[in-house]
Amino acid sequence: MSKKYSVDLKLKIVQEYLQGIMGARVLAKKYDVSSKSLVTKWINQYKQFGEAGLCHQTTKQHYPLNFKLDVYIFVATLTHSKLMYVEGFLVMKSSSWIRGHLNAFEYFGGITETLVPDNLKTGVIKAHYSEPVLNEAYREMADYYRAVIVPARAVKPKDKSSVEGNVGYVSRQIIADLRNHQCFQLTELNQLIWEKLERLNNEDFQAKSGSRRSVFEEEERASLIPLRYPRFKLTDWRVAKVQSNYHIQVERNYYSVPYEFVQHQVDVRLSEDLIEVYFKQMRISSHKRIHDKIGQYSTLLDHMPDQHRLYANHTPENIRSWANKVGPSTNVFVDYVLENQVEKQALRTLMSFKNLVKKHTNDLIETSCEILLSITNQPSLATFKTILKRQNEKENVSKKLDTKQEIISKNHGFTRGADYFGGKR
Repeated sequence: MSKKYSVDLKLKIVQEYLQGIMGARVLAKKYDVSSKSLVTKWINQYKQFGEAGLCHQTTKQHYPLNFKLDVYIFVATLTHSKLMYVEGFLVMKSSSWIRGHLNAFEYFGGITETLVPDNLKTGVIKAHYSEPVLNEAYREMADYYRAVIVPARAVKPKDKSSVEGNVGYVSRQIIADLRNHQCFQLTELNQLIWEKLERLNNEDFQAKSGSRRSVFEEEERASLIPLRYPRFKLTDWRVAKVQSNYHIQVERNYYSVPYEFVQHQVDVRLSEDLIEVYFKQMRISSHKRIHDKIGQYSTLLDHMPDQHRLYANHTPENIRSWANKVGPSTNVFVDYVLENQVEKQALRTLMSFKNLVKKHTNDLIETSCEILLSITNQPSLATFKTILKRQNEKENVSKKLDTKQEIISKNHGFTRGADYFGGKR
């Protein structure tokens, strides 16, 4: 019988998804929904029906979505022409802040030598006139485009008078104009914003000739620094503590670091497809970023202690590969153990087997396995151990006899002296 979910729960999940709090898979796990596809279905129903919302499967009754989403407006302005760029975001995170900058740079077709941001935590961690502490991802972006960040001083609106004026202008000419308009997707809202933005940038000034766009094209575009390609990849920095299993947790997945850093705090750099871990500004680990999954591990063998690395390499495939190099009889014995025992127990047996033979030659191991398979249809490690011991003793005795015979032969070669063999005349 399929599980039923209340309309209130569906609305809550759709709202969190649209706010960018979590993805569909994570929301399904958080609220104990049977599958990600069900959450995706609710989201698509919202996008299809708008305010009509989620459709009841039996009665086909539509429930209204009684919530609103806050939208944060990003505004960038060029100092001379006052040309502006505007975009809405659902979350005020570092990634949104940087994406707004990148989109603005591309809209302007270049970047200024100096960026003067407001003192938002997404860009400036600690405001200071001479030595501000910048968000690491924001600083990386500026370095990539060879720009300098000079945050505006607190309570000093004149430091960024151009953008302050345009913020008020955007509030009156764009936000106020859209106050009664209902949008069901952020892309829809931004499309309306950009249409009005183009009109405002091309609108003639009241007190002087020209428009923002015309002044920009004639007097300011040439002074911009050309954009670098490829586009800067968005990054996010976090702090994590290395757990006792030498992994850090990032977005509910786990990534390994060298075991020597257990219990240390590390800095984590997240880009679109890469996780990098730093300790005191030194990179100690990097992994391919895991997307749309929870509870996954990305572990590198080099990060493990020696004992853990030994067990990590102890897989059926690796054991068969090793046995194949020793000889056919060894291969048969290994296959027998893997096929006739539960895998976990088989791996333990074969670990003991490898530890037992590691000081012996491949020829001795192969001979012992050949004898084992010839005397029983149910070969065991205990029987092999007895055979190996006897074969090793025989080999040692044989070596001693050969050595003794060699010594005797050498001694007998000089018993009669050189005169007997005609060595002296």
